[in-house]
Amino acid sequence: MSVKQINVFLENEPGRLAEVTSALSKAKIDIRAIYVTDSTSYGILRMIVNQPDDAKIVLQNKGFTVNVSHVIAVELKDVPGTLDKVLGILSDNGVQLEYLYAFVGRASTDAVVVLRVDDRPKTLEIFEKNGIRVLDDKEVYGI
Repeated sequence: MSVKQINVFLENEPGRLAEVTSALSKAKIDIRAIYVTDSTSYGILRMIVNQPDDAKIVLQNKGFTVNVSHVIAVELKDVPGTLDKVLGILSDNGVQLEYLYAFVGRASTDAVVVLRVDDRPKTLEIFEKNGIRVLDDKEVYGI
């Protein structure tokens, strides 16, 4: 199971992020989670949206450099130590974590953690063995 994540290359210029959100808004595409990393001259915008395929097309048509990557979304109880447990399981099994970000969904008090790892199939197997609930794309897009 994986979730499509939209990745957008953005120049560090006033209004560039607003151009993305405006284009998505006009297309009636809802942002479910957003994460931005930056350097002095550019940023990488990562988003989970409710219509990832449409979002890619909309943003490419506006001239943005866009790609789609597959990430894992897991549901965790929003209590101290839960994330630590999951990260420990990944570490113990030799899974390299590239990045993560989290948010709390509307319909639940549980947290949703989005992870990018070096070996998705192995990670999914590890999560299943350890009783960590992996969300499917429809669950995440509908949050």
